[in-house]
Amino acid sequence: MLRRLKVVSMANGEISKRTGTFESFDGTQIYFEERGAGRPIVLCYGIACLMNHWIHQVRYFSQNYRVITFDYRGHHGSGTPLDRSNLTVDALARDIKGLLDHLEIPQASFWGHSYGVQVLLRYYDLYPATVKNLVFINGFASNPIRGMFGALMGSETIVKFFRAFQSGYRYAPEVISGAWRAAVLNPLSIPLSALAGGFNLSLTRIKDIEVYARGVAALDVEVFMMLFEQMMDYDGTAVLEKIKVPTLIVSGTKDGVTPASHQLAMQMKIKGSELLRVPYGSHCTQLDLPEFVNLRVEKFLNQHLYS
Repeated sequence: MLRRLKVVSMANGEISKRTGTFESFDGTQIYFEERGAGRPIVLCYGIACLMNHWIHQVRYFSQNYRVITFDYRGHHGSGTPLDRSNLTVDALARDIKGLLDHLEIPQASFWGHSYGVQVLLRYYDLYPATVKNLVFINGFASNPIRGMFGALMGSETIVKFFRAFQSGYRYAPEVISGAWRAAVLNPLSIPLSALAGGFNLSLTRIKDIEVYARGVAALDVEVFMMLFEQMMDYDGTAVLEKIKVPTLIVSGTKDGVTPASHQLAMQMKIKGSELLRVPYGSHCTQLDLPEFVNLRVEKFLNQHLYS
């Protein structure tokens, strides 16, 4: 198994960053970063996202914990599998297990945002003994299309648009890829995403949204489409009742992408789980109100990380 580790010194007294890669089960190179020391926390972002979505949590929790972020296969610093049929939720779960094995971590606290919750549900289903506790932020267990964007766009419209996008890519991949990048980087994309409940522009730094947009634009369109299909097809509802570890579920009251009904449904099925409703939180609650979210998650960890 190929191993690489690089230590990056940080200025201004910040926690140093250790970066590396490892070879996953099918040879795909997975990139990861580590900061801090202590009990391990593994952070899983949403589809087509990037580590910057966890920037405030990494800075805060790496003061007292070993915080680990990584890129999904086909995303940013990680490689894309030669066999693209390995762009699945199962493959992502196996990558996480490979990450723990590579870092020699027997058990960790796992946090997921959006699609990262589905990934962690599959991971828990496969490797429950490695999970100390769970934090789910603006997530969902099954196809989130129903109710997405509220009255702005019906679920059937979203599916039809996605199928048309797939069809167009098959016939003209370069044209569709160019259109994808242009649409994501269009200055109107930020206010439109905020209108749909993706961000709260009154709270989230524009810089963080711009970093996200550039990351999405750089993503291989085929990778996005295949994982989006996985997101629609995977149903982790049955896993919810299997979860036996402490679980905190965070829900933003202004989330139009994955409305509160998704988080409430999870809370009702996970025995003993806690539900935190965050006023004014969008789909990216951890970016909107990081201090509030961090303090509440820290309280949860203090209650459960050492139990």
